[in-house]
Amino acid sequence: MKGLLSSLIVCFFLAPSASSAQTPPQADTDKASVVEGNNAFAVDLYGKLRNQSGNLFFSPISVSTALAMTYAGARGETASEMATTLHFTLPPERLHPAVGALLSGLNAPHNSYQLRIANALWAQKGYPVLDSFLKLNKTDYGASLNRVDFFGAPEAARSTINQWVAQKTNDKIHNLIQPGVLRADTRLVLTDAIYFKSDWQTQFEKYETKDDDFYLNSRRHVTAPMMHRTGKFSYMKGNGFRALEISYKDFETSMIVFLPGTYDGLPALESSLTAANLRQWMGQLQPVPKVILAMPRFTVTRDFGLQETLGTMGMPDAFDRALANFSGIAGSRKLFLSEVIHKAFINVDEEGTEAAAATAVFGVLGAIFGGPEEPPIPFTVDHPFIFLIRDNRSGSILFMGRVTDPTK
Repeated sequence: MKGLLSSLIVCFFLAPSASSAQTPPQADTDKASVVEGNNAFAVDLYGKLRNQSGNLFFSPISVSTALAMTYAGARGETASEMATTLHFTLPPERLHPAVGALLSGLNAPHNSYQLRIANALWAQKGYPVLDSFLKLNKTDYGASLNRVDFFGAPEAARSTINQWVAQKTNDKIHNLIQPGVLRADTRLVLTDAIYFKSDWQTQFEKYETKDDDFYLNSRRHVTAPMMHRTGKFSYMKGNGFRALEISYKDFETSMIVFLPGTYDGLPALESSLTAANLRQWMGQLQPVPKVILAMPRFTVTRDFGLQETLGTMGMPDAFDRALANFSGIAGSRKLFLSEVIHKAFINVDEEGTEAAAATAVFGVLGAIFGGPEEPPIPFTVDHPFIFLIRDNRSGSILFMGRVTDPTK
């Protein structure tokens, strides 16, 4: 099965009662700032979600992008809180074009894999959305406006949006919006979808995959299919863990596996995972001539309610009926967010990676090798680990997660 990754985010708002040109050097600097902020948000979000039990998987860049679209309509303290939580350090007139430049780069044609991002707006028929909000989302996010009837035909609107979701995720996410979720007072939905498809640069041979022990901790283990490959990788050894980079086609994207040094070492590794540490660890990856790699095939499906998480991360006003200020969307303070739901899926096998993710945000009323041959490095992923999938050209974290039990 060829590798495929996809993710999407949907933002719901329910009603209760222009990009400037930049010089190339500044544009590059601003885009780098966006990537750094997005990655910091990814680590922050992982730090909150890790408290849940079991396997974990989500798409931080999808969440960041959709919330950036939402942030375009935020004002006052609501905007300040969102900027802090999302690590937006640029002023809005530079932030949104920089996000747009990042998305354009990710959407550029690729020779041996697919990576594309799509955005859209869905508004209630007759509901007035400010031209400035529509223009910004169209110019910087490529998000066109679609009119639907949440008030008179919510199920038809649900079907329309779900069909868009399925199309943009290559039929990996179906019925994201469940019956009864869209209500008569829904006014606006923002959607973002990311899709990635690639094989490994060097595939694992299927005949070498064998069942073996995967240690859930120092006391328990399960039997899981372990893939095997020996070759050149980028590798680093840290304090209590090791990391390995496994490249996809053309080396433009890769999976990085962070493996604790002991069977019970995942909590300590997660506690040490900060944006600064991750940046340092990634910089310490160095090519080595021979690694003997064993890692499990795995499939992870997870869903989360993120509204409380985002509130505790620093943006509570967005979810507060009395305090939310999204007057940059429709010219009034009648909109606020109520729920954020994220659902994600990933499958990793000998050929590549297949994944899909979806998020809903609801609002409610009110190298070259030479010299002597070095000994091979064994890298046996037989106990809980963290992983991420990165676009190497921009440095953006596309997906992030952990595996505590590959049989679940």
